[in-house]
Amino acid sequence: MNQITHLHTITGEELMNRPFTPIPFVIQSLLPVGLHILAGAPKVGKSWLAMWLCLQVANGEAVWNFAAEKRKTLYLCLEDSVNRIQNRLFEITEDAPPDIHFAVCAGQIGDGLEAQIENFVAEHPETGLIVIDTLQKVRRMSYDNAYASDYRDIGALKALADKLGVAILLVHHLRKQQDDDPLNMVSGTTGITGAVDSSFVLSKQKRSSNSAVLVCDGRDIEYRELELEFDGDSHLWRLISDSVETPELLLDDTVSLVCGYLCECHHFVGTPSELADALEKSAGRKISPGTVSKKLLRNHDELKSLEITCEFRRSNGRRIIELRQNSATSDDKNGIPPYPEITVTTVPADFAEVS
Repeated sequence: MNQITHLHTITGEELMNRPFTPIPFVIQSLLPVGLHILAGAPKVGKSWLAMWLCLQVANGEAVWNFAAEKRKTLYLCLEDSVNRIQNRLFEITEDAPPDIHFAVCAGQIGDGLEAQIENFVAEHPETGLIVIDTLQKVRRMSYDNAYASDYRDIGALKALADKLGVAILLVHHLRKQQDDDPLNMVSGTTGITGAVDSSFVLSKQKRSSNSAVLVCDGRDIEYRELELEFDGDSHLWRLISDSVETPELLLDDTVSLVCGYLCECHHFVGTPSELADALEKSAGRKISPGTVSKKLLRNHDELKSLEITCEFRRSNGRRIIELRQNSATSDDKNGIPPYPEITVTTVPADFAEVS
């Protein structure tokens, strides 16, 4: 076996000059590609919610206030029968689309499950969301250290989701012990919550209540708490409120400030700190220079669509940002000193992305 003897690296400067690759979302701002967990107490309504998510994605219809990309979905209902699935479908929809698929049995992690999912996606390349209900049904008996076992199993599913470019949602249970942080109530060790990309915890204050809170937290999503109410007639969870009060815009708010700034001056050349200082006057709040750079890179394509170029380089040992509103005339650029030609950073082709 040939052993790899050299590491493929990338410098910090190259990373800070490299436009972000946009994170693909199946449900905008809520469910990106990757591995996620939906946890709740038994009979709290997790499966109703999971089935509805699959239906919305299969139809390309919004999940509450979040746009969903139309993709094929797979729901592994491993605690249900075909009859129960049919009954539930009739309760929540009058017309199930052909793009949602169900299965009531599957292999286990490390013993057939990964191959079954890979084969399904190969046959249905438009697949975007796969739900496994429940996680425990696909786990094998283990006598290893509990943390190591949890991390190994979740890591295998995480690698599968990343490889296939899909969102995998694991339905799981909560421990009976109460905790001020709902994420600490997820059954198992921190090897589970630490290895997934996002955690969603559905919890009720009272067992008999129709109201619940869905706590959402993850690497690529903003922390939010969605107040929900279960409609017993339609068997759907209705959105009552969202802790994130301001709806997300097409562009990040910091980038919106940049667009407004360029409408007035058309051209900026300076350090990230100087740009942050200029934007603070309009924002009326403190803005981090690092945040400015990161968000400009993350929204590179959106800025380009607005005819704004954003380039980074070094000049006299300083990191320089140049922003230009391309529709501006030459008369708008008075007073801007000349700068050396921009050197485009080339990222090694074989550099591997690391989550």
